[in-house]
Amino acid sequence: MPGASANEVLNSDVEGGIYLADLPEGVVLEIETNHHCYTIVHRSRNTALISGHPRFCPEPTAVTIAGSTWGGCLLKAGFIGLGMRLAFQLPTHRTITTSPIVQIRTSQQLTR
Repeated sequence: MPGASANEVLNSDVEGGIYLADLPEGVVLEIETNHHCYTIVHRSRNTALISGHPRFCPEPTAVTIAGSTWGGCLLKAGFIGLGMRLAFQLPTHRTITTSPIVQIRTSQQLTR
């Protein structure tokens, strides 16, 4: 959706989720799962800064967002979906898969 604001993109797709490629750089997403609340600052392509897990990313950590999964081996690349599990790769190349996502919110867009 070229030219759409982050709020418009999220509001139009909130029932199912959002593709990172549809978001401008700097958009801040708040992702609530069954166990944690993550803050994601979208950078470019599938890269982001993520925080919210007390062990793996207590402070903003540069990661690659792989996408979302229902818990099996099928991955919807570059997508963050409600009811799905977010999969992201830490700098150590360890892949983390969250508990199911229950809410996706946009917080703000950072200025460069």
